[in-house]
Amino acid sequence: MTEPRLRPDQSAWLLVCTILSLAPHAGHLPLSLIGACSLLLGWRGLLAHQGRPLPHRFLLLALAASLVALVAVEFQRLFGKEPGIALLAGLLSIKLLETRDIRDARTVILLSFFMQMGLFLYQQNMGVAALALAGSVATVAALLSLEGRADTPRARTLAAARLVLQGLPLMAVLFILFPRIQGPLWGLPADAYTHRTGLSDSMAPGDVARVSESGAIAFRARFEGDPPPPAERYWRGPVLSDFDGRTWRQGRRSVAEAPAYRSQGPAYTYTLTLEPHNQRWLLALDFPATAPGLRYSSDFQLLAQAPVHARQRLDLVSHPGTPVGLDEREAVLSQALELPSGSNPRTRALGARLRAEARANSDIPALAIAHFRASGLAYTLDPLPFGRDDVDSFLFDTRQGFCEHFAAAFVVTLRAAGVPARVVTGYQGGEINAVDGSFVVRQSDAHAWAEVWLAGKGWQRIDPTAASAPRRIDGGLAGALPDMNRLPLLVRNDLPWLRTLRDNLEAIDNRWNQWVLGYNPARQQALLSALGLAQADWTTLIALMAAAGTLVAGLLAAWALRQRSPADAIDRDWARFCQRLAAIGLPRETWEGPLDYAGRIGHQRPDLGSTVVAIATDYAALRYGMASTDPLARRRLHQSIKNFRPR
Repeated sequence: MTEPRLRPDQSAWLLVCTILSLAPHAGHLPLSLIGACSLLLGWRGLLAHQGRPLPHRFLLLALAASLVALVAVEFQRLFGKEPGIALLAGLLSIKLLETRDIRDARTVILLSFFMQMGLFLYQQNMGVAALALAGSVATVAALLSLEGRADTPRARTLAAARLVLQGLPLMAVLFILFPRIQGPLWGLPADAYTHRTGLSDSMAPGDVARVSESGAIAFRARFEGDPPPPAERYWRGPVLSDFDGRTWRQGRRSVAEAPAYRSQGPAYTYTLTLEPHNQRWLLALDFPATAPGLRYSSDFQLLAQAPVHARQRLDLVSHPGTPVGLDEREAVLSQALELPSGSNPRTRALGARLRAEARANSDIPALAIAHFRASGLAYTLDPLPFGRDDVDSFLFDTRQGFCEHFAAAFVVTLRAAGVPARVVTGYQGGEINAVDGSFVVRQSDAHAWAEVWLAGKGWQRIDPTAASAPRRIDGGLAGALPDMNRLPLLVRNDLPWLRTLRDNLEAIDNRWNQWVLGYNPARQQALLSALGLAQADWTTLIALMAAAGTLVAGLLAAWALRQRSPADAIDRDWARFCQRLAAIGLPRETWEGPLDYAGRIGHQRPDLGSTVVAIATDYAALRYGMASTDPLARRRLHQSIKNFRPR
């Protein structure tokens, strides 16, 4: 038995659901593949509009082979998240060109659902969820079109939306009670964690400036009490000690389960919500106290046990005034004095001069800061090109740079003067969201500063950028750079309406992150404990889920049985019509259809024939034909039967 061919409305719905499923992926696919998919979908729409036959199977096979070759060229591989999504997008577009019957249409619908799920491999924010929901409604509408007769787009969309809404209670049961696991529910390809904006474990001239060009959120914090003043808003990231003349890299270090210092002094208690950045560092304020499940490096970084591939919430307590490194190992101090031979000779000479001028090593950092101030160094995102010796070019030629240039030049100067020093990268600053009160730190707050070791004092933070651009510390990037057009759009402070809109959207997104994406095993256990199920294991959760699912399904079934469809009203009107004819001795036989019944009445009572035939014809069209959704036809039938008074 052959499958029935698709109606025009069914083809149109398949095209709509395919477009809505593929369009959100445009930001992740290469332009060549976007163009190929657009041409294929446009071709399919043109064929449907003109009523022309679909292309031959051999042509489709050639298109599929070309698509595979295109993906292989673009990604240099065929396996992984990104090439997999690209292949699926292209094959879905080609599949639509061979979809002639219901069976093929169901395959298109299944592939569309897969493309909607694929969105969450990139991001899981509310915008992505809304796009996936729109695609799901369109796909459900396409599925409904395969099972019934033609309907108006509005009626079909409303029916699909009702079905999706009816599934929400069951979805909520599964979300709340399904046993939670750390990490993704399925294994992801090796490239699933690539292309994250953020700091690196190395730093070359221009690296931090490139990170600062993004307005994306790096992390949020919520403090118990007031946040620290701007001068203490240093969020520690990678510590870079190894220098090859151009690039700074992390040096030798050890990692332990407890910090190599004893926390003391004023404390800041806060909850950190860290966005995924695919590295182990956790970007805490200096210096975090011991917390379970975390690691501490010998250069005072707070580390996770594994790279941060998903959003994490951490409850932390930091003590910025804690003395650290008072008894630093000689090997660490030696590494913090190393300079590549022959590099930056003018800066070396400056360091030697400062050492000769200083009465003690502890005086050298202040002398270096004074020299930086007197040199008229400019803070900019677009410094002039440097020569072979980057630090010399910055200090003595261009005199323009971003924070990484200031930090690198300061550390090289101090090393040349015999003072152990290293570069610390991370974030400096942040601002309070006026809507939800959260403390937001963006990629544009990326920063580099120096750390200097002084006898009797240990490691001391010194920020040379503040010498030339003090407003960078108090007012962030927007306060330090006069050219607003050079800043990321979300960071600009000259557009109050944009700031208000941004704060509201980010507050909503934060709630989504905290209560939906942040619903982890700990939060699930806390909820179950509040319900009196403190010791619930996975078997208890499965039993609860089955019971709650059965209850929800039963309530939905009871609700559905109580609903009256338009056909119910039509049948009630028809039953009233038959009762009036039966009252005058013309009952309908149980085996008679409406048109047969009307024909018999016409023979027996010619005076009623035309009216009865008209009513029976309208009823048959509404009950069994294509007019069941026409409200005007239903009202006409109701009024005709209401006015029918046979004698």
